[in-house]
Amino acid sequence: MPLSDLSTKQTIFLTAAATAIASTSIILSYQSLRREQKTTRLKKQVGEDVEEWENSRVNSGFGTPEEKLEKIIKKEKDWTKGEFDESLIREQLTRNYNFLGEESMEKVRNSYVVVVGCGGVGSWCALMLLRSGVGRILLIDFDLTTLSSLNRHACATLEDVGTPKVIATQKYFKKVAPWAQVDVQVGLWRKGTEAEEWLKGADWVVDAIDNLETKVDLLSHCYKNDIKVFASMGAGAKKDPTRVQIADIANTYEDPLARSVRRKLRINGIPNGIPVVYSTETPSEIKLLPLPEEEFQRGAVKELQAFDDFRVRILPVLGPLPAIFGLNISTYILLDLSGKTLTDYSEIKNRKKLYGSLEKQLLKTEKDFKGLKEMERLPISIDDIGFVFDDLYQGRSSLPPYDILQKPQLTRWNPNIGLDIDNLVVMSPKDLKNHLENCLNNDKEKNKDLSEIYDKETIEKIKRKSEEARRVISWRRD
Repeated sequence: MPLSDLSTKQTIFLTAAATAIASTSIILSYQSLRREQKTTRLKKQVGEDVEEWENSRVNSGFGTPEEKLEKIIKKEKDWTKGEFDESLIREQLTRNYNFLGEESMEKVRNSYVVVVGCGGVGSWCALMLLRSGVGRILLIDFDLTTLSSLNRHACATLEDVGTPKVIATQKYFKKVAPWAQVDVQVGLWRKGTEAEEWLKGADWVVDAIDNLETKVDLLSHCYKNDIKVFASMGAGAKKDPTRVQIADIANTYEDPLARSVRRKLRINGIPNGIPVVYSTETPSEIKLLPLPEEEFQRGAVKELQAFDDFRVRILPVLGPLPAIFGLNISTYILLDLSGKTLTDYSEIKNRKKLYGSLEKQLLKTEKDFKGLKEMERLPISIDDIGFVFDDLYQGRSSLPPYDILQKPQLTRWNPNIGLDIDNLVVMSPKDLKNHLENCLNNDKEKNKDLSEIYDKETIEKIKRKSEEARRVISWRRD
C-alpha cells in the first residue's frame, strides 16, 4: 500500500475521532450547564421556602429550628428551677389541643386526679393522663417495685427495684412533664383514717387496687361522698384484649372480681353508678400459683402477708392486659374532664338480638324434640347461649369445616343428656335438619348413635368443648 494512501486514511480517522470528542465535550458541557442551572433554581426555591417558613414561625414563639433547640436546652435547665415555657408545653400537647380544643384542654390542665394503686393498671393510667395534660396527679401505693413487676409497669426500670412504686413513677413523670404537679403517698388507703383526706378536691379517683376489701371501701367512700371514681376489675389471668370493655358495675359479667365487688357494693347500698373496666373473657385454668411446701413448714403462711387481708399467692399476669385496662380508664377520664363524657359506650359484644334469635330457635327445637304442644322455659339463660356461641365456639359451626355461619342455629348435642351449656352445639340450618332427623327425632326408634353420623374427630372435639363448658358451670355455680 502506498504511503500516501495510509496517510490519508489516518488523517480521516483522526479527524473523525477529534470531531466525536468535540461533540461529546459540547454535549457534556451543555448537560452540566443545565444541571447547574436547575440546581441554582432549586436552591433559590428552597431558600425562598425556608425563608417563608422561618417568617411564619416569627409569631409562633419558636423561631428557627436552631433557635428552638437552643431554647429547649435552656428551658430544660430552667425547669429544674420550676420555670416553664408555656409555648413548649402547648407544643408537647398540640395533638390534644387539636383533638379536644382550647376550652376543653384548659379544663384538663386544671384538673386533679388521684390514682390509688400504682401497679400495672394504675401506672399506665396515670402516665397517659399526665401525657394528655392533667395538671395535678396524686399517686398512692404502699408497695415496692420488684423484678417481677417490670413485665407490666409503665415506667419502672431495673434501677427502681426495691424502691416504692410511687417514687419510681414520680421520678419518671418528671422527665415527661416537669411542669405537672405529681405528689405521692407511700402508704395504704384505709377508710376512717387520714387517708380519706388525700381524696379531697379530686376531679376523679382511679381505683387500681388488688385487695377486695380495700377496693370496696374506696369505692363506697367515693360514691357516698360524691367523688367520681373509676374502678379496674381483674386483669390477671386474661389474654384476650378484644374482651376488655367499659360498663357500669351493675352490668358486668364473666369477671369474678367484678362479681364480688358488685355483691359487696349492694350490701353497702350501692347497686350501680360506678364505671369500671373489665374483661368478658371467661375464667381460664390459670389460677393463683401455689405456695412451695417449705413455706408451710416454716410457720403460719399469714405471716408472709404485707397486710392482714392481702393475698400471699401470685396470680399470673400477661403484661399488656393491665396496660390496656389502664389506657381504657385514662381515655374515659380524659374525655370526662374535657367535657366530652363518653356516656354512650356500648358493650363490645353487642349481640343480644342474635342471642335472642338463637334462644327462640332453640325453644322450638326443644319443643319438637320433646313432642310438646307448647314451648317450655329453657333451663339455660340468654347469657349461657352467648357463652356457647361466642366463647365456646367463637361464632363458628361446631362441625367441620367450622365455618362462620350466616344463620347459626343451636341444638342439644346428645339426646340422652339434659340440656345445658355442656350439651349445646352450633350448626348451620342444613346440618341442624340432618341432626334432628337422625339424632333428635321425636320417634326415638329412628334415632341413630352420634358415632353413626359424625366422625371420631368431630365427636372428640365437641367432647373437649363440653368439658370446658363444665368447668365454667362449676365456677359459676359453686
